[in-house]
Amino acid sequence: MRGVRRLRWPVSRPGRRRLVQGVMLGCVLALLPATWMHAVADGRLRTTADVPARDVAVVFGAGLWKGRPTPYLAHRLDAAATLYRDGKVKVILVTGDNGRVEYDEPDAMRAYLRERGVPDGRIVSDYAGFDTWDSCVRARKIFGVERAVLVTQGFHIRRAVALCQEAGIDAYGVGVDEPRDSVWYWGATRELVAAGKAALDAAVEPDPTFLGRAETGVTDALGRTP
Repeated sequence: MRGVRRLRWPVSRPGRRRLVQGVMLGCVLALLPATWMHAVADGRLRTTADVPARDVAVVFGAGLWKGRPTPYLAHRLDAAATLYRDGKVKVILVTGDNGRVEYDEPDAMRAYLRERGVPDGRIVSDYAGFDTWDSCVRARKIFGVERAVLVTQGFHIRRAVALCQEAGIDAYGVGVDEPRDSVWYWGATRELVAAGKAALDAAVEPDPTFLGRAETGVTDALGRTP
């Protein structure tokens, strides 16, 4: 048809070769962050039944619906409550978003755990866990956590373990299983993008959005009589 220009490959063979090499290089670079996460987390993923005992479990926020934990967040909290009841952890650090008055992930997480038998004195809240890196750095620098069990979904657990290891926490991860629904596929796809940010955070090691003073919440909770 007139007026329609046909797309053509580079005429020369060297040009085609450079194009293919460029595409291959781009693919390799895109996969490097995910490869790094898998390498760091290798051997550190467990279930609630076989994870090594640690004083602290860290539960990452995953959104609220009408002031209550979303199903995915509820499943994380259920796993953390199981770890506490089984004696695998002594304290649960809930870390999430409280960037505005009407949205308070940590308090909703605390209430959910209390409903499931975890004593209030064994729950510590981090109100500035705005993303995974912030939560890991604050757990180490603000709350003094050196060893922990991390609890999140399976598609997120490798990133959480890799970043907490980078932040100075000897971490094992419990990945909560979920049905392969639309939310799971969205989360798994999101991880491909998040892996790049995670690798950048690990390389640059930026301060979290809010750092502030050290807090004694975890130490105080561990010192209380069960």
